[in-house]
This record gives sequence, structure tokens and C-alpha cells, in this order.
Amino acid sequence: MSARTLFEKIWSTHLVQEESSIHPAILYIDCHLVHEVTSPQAFTELRVREIPVRNPEKTFVTVDHSVPTDPRREAYIDESARRQVDVLRQNCRQFGLRIFDLGSQEQGIVHVMGPELGLTLPGQIIVCGDSHTATHGAFAALAFGIGTSEVTDVLATQCLLQMKPKTMAVNVEGALGPGVSAKDLILSVIRLLGIGGATGYVIEYRGKVIEAMTMEERMTVCNMSIEAGAKSGLIAADEKTFVYLKGRRFVPRNWDEKLVSWRDCYSDEGAVFDREVSIDASRLMPMVTYGTTPDQVIGIEEMVPELDSESDQHLSEALKYMGLPAGQKMEGLSVDVVFIGSCTNGRISDLRAAARIFEGRIKADGVRVLVVPGSSAVKRQAEFEGLDQIFLHAGAEWRQPGCSMCIAMNGDQVKPGELVVSTSNRNFAGRQGRGGRTILASPQTAAATAIYGCLTDPRVFLT
Repeated sequence: MSARTLFEKIWSTHLVQEESSIHPAILYIDCHLVHEVTSPQAFTELRVREIPVRNPEKTFVTVDHSVPTDPRREAYIDESARRQVDVLRQNCRQFGLRIFDLGSQEQGIVHVMGPELGLTLPGQIIVCGDSHTATHGAFAALAFGIGTSEVTDVLATQCLLQMKPKTMAVNVEGALGPGVSAKDLILSVIRLLGIGGATGYVIEYRGKVIEAMTMEERMTVCNMSIEAGAKSGLIAADEKTFVYLKGRRFVPRNWDEKLVSWRDCYSDEGAVFDREVSIDASRLMPMVTYGTTPDQVIGIEEMVPELDSESDQHLSEALKYMGLPAGQKMEGLSVDVVFIGSCTNGRISDLRAAARIFEGRIKADGVRVLVVPGSSAVKRQAEFEGLDQIFLHAGAEWRQPGCSMCIAMNGDQVKPGELVVSTSNRNFAGRQGRGGRTILASPQTAAATAIYGCLTDPRVFLT
């Protein structure tokens, strides 16, 4: 057998029917993750057509997008958000689905609690009605977001129609320097590829830098693959993968048997990708966005790019929205809000990184700081370690788990004109509140910024 990529191995073992000139391939889905926003219409369709959920044991549900994150869970942004959560509960009761609800020990952002519970396993195909499902690719799983009509298909059949994507290898060489994180790396990859540069591809991240990363760092990298247009992001399974998974709640009991197959979840030597790119991690610094798409990103010491042609209309509009002139230095830019959380950077390692900078310090006057754990498990661990007290002493708000300000559909949002430094994944105009302006950055950069009240290179605290 010829050498195969990790993607090809997973794809071939899940084919129910090959793709042809007249129809897509039919793929079997191992794990279906569901939340309150993209599922109501799917359940309505099942109800109208009198179709049951085919494999309820393979569907796992949580609430995360619309739920309030204030300490008492009372501040729903409006009645429609509360209703959305209630409808999900009703649907789970009717169709016999497991839900990790508010108050549950397992509730959290879908892409944080899934790996924590051992739902994310090597060699699987995982889908969710959420674009950042690529997060789960850190475990050598082919994971991607789907639309509401596709949510219906998976609930009804445990299968999905898909066109086969192409493959791309992103080879990361060198080593990350002090204060430079997985978030800085993926922002650099997106800058290199462009916002649509990986459209039609599944990216596999490779190289010594990726191998050296923790599982949580790998999740951050895979999470933002979609921001370059990719279908998904993948990282080969290794001993770190297996150590992370062992003993988690939903990991199969036949561990030794599964481990045999999981050890083959890598690309064979000599496997051919449709495209390969390389990036030297040793040349990177803390990265920040300056525009309204995630590829508009520069090093924190760099200047906002100059407009040099009529083709820069998009850049011109982005800078106008952000209120940043070309040639502006990013470092030192005054900010109004700092948000630390999301499925990109709301894990315990992210909170630890931020806490190391906050410890013994107080946030700047006039800056609102929200720290939102990605799951109930993260919240418990952070409180066990005393991280919550560090954040509270610094003047930050310590919130309940949820998507929070990343999506701003839950009451956590910036006001028109305010500038937020955010550890989330998208900086679209109005993404974090109507008229709000977003700079994406790492937890370290966000924490350093909160201390000084202006965009700050975290390395000043790490020397």
C-alpha cells in the first residue's frame, strides 16, 4: 500500500459510499456535538418528518453560546436567548439525548468540554454545528463544522454527504521564543495563508514545534484553521495524545485495543500532500490583529501596513472601522476592554498563563477585564489553584463558563467604539458588540494589556 496522509486514512475508513461525478461521498460520523444555536430547526425537521435520532448514544449536547456568564446565571440578554436554551432542553428530553446543562459538572463550551470528557478520540470523524469544530483535530480526528440542515442529516442517519477536500501540510520549524504562544503561531499561519488561502483543504500541522506543544496548545492551533478557510486542522496522535485521554469519562474501556489503532493516526513517511508550506517559529513575536479579518495581523512591535494600491480597499475600510491610520504602531494603543476566554483560549493552561502576569498586579483604571473559563471543569481547577483570586485581586471579573464575549449574543459585549483585546478567534466588525473593535491576541498579551491599559508586549513581564 502506498504512503497515506492522516486525512486519507481517516477518510477511507469512514466511507459508506464513494464520491462520484453526480453525488458527494457518504461518510459515517463517530461523534456529533450539539449546542443551542444551530440545532432548533434540525429537531423541528425530525419532528415534522417523524424521524427519531438514529444513534442517540453518539450525540452529546451542551449549552454555551446564549447562556449568561454572570455569577448567578440570570442575565440572559433577552427572552429569545432564554427560550433557545429551554427549547434545547425540551428537544433533548423528547429525543432521548444526553445534555450537559447549566449546573452540570461537565457543562462548558462545546470544543472545550468535548476533549475534557474523552469524547474526542483519534481516527474519528467529529461534527458540530459550529465553525470551530476543527479544534478536535488536535487529537488526530477529522473534525469540522456543519450547517443546520446537515445537523438534521447526522441526527437522522449518523451519516453526512461530503465532497473530498485536498490536503495541505503546514511545517513549523525552529522553536517558539519566550512569551510567544500557540495563539501567536496560528495567527502567523493565517497571515501567511490569507483568510481564504486554505479554502478546500484540510491542514495537517507538522514539525518539531507542533510535537513539542501540549494538547491544549495544539487545540488552539487547530481551532483557528477555519480562519484561513480550511475545512479542518489535524495533528498526528502521539504519546501526549494518549496520556491526555487515558482515564477520561467517555474513553472506551478497551483502551489497549484502541491504542493499537490510534498509534497509526499519523501521516506515513513519504505521503504526498496537495500543498506544503513552512513557517519558521523562531522568527515570531507576540502577534496582534489590526483589521477586521484574522489575516490582518502583525507582530506587536510592527506598524499598521501602508495602503499601496487601489486593491487595498478592504484594508482601507478595515482601518477606517478600527480607527487606525496606516503606519500606526500597535504597541501602546489604549484599550477599553480585555477578554480572556473562548474555545480558542479558555482552557486551564490559558488561564494559568494569564494569571502569571496578573499575579501581584492590578489592572489599569478604566479597563474592564473579563476572565471566562471554557468549562465547569476549567473553572473548578482554576479555583482549586487559586487563579480566580489572582484575577479578582487584579480587578478582573471572574465569570461562569460559556462563549461569552467571543460571540456577544449572551449579554457580554463591548459598547460602540470601544476597543477590546480578545483571546477569541474572530475580529469581524461588530463581532463582540455592535460598533465594537477587536484586536485578537494571546492570553499573555491580553493580561499584559490589562495591567497597563494599552496594548502591551507580554515579554516585558517575562524577562
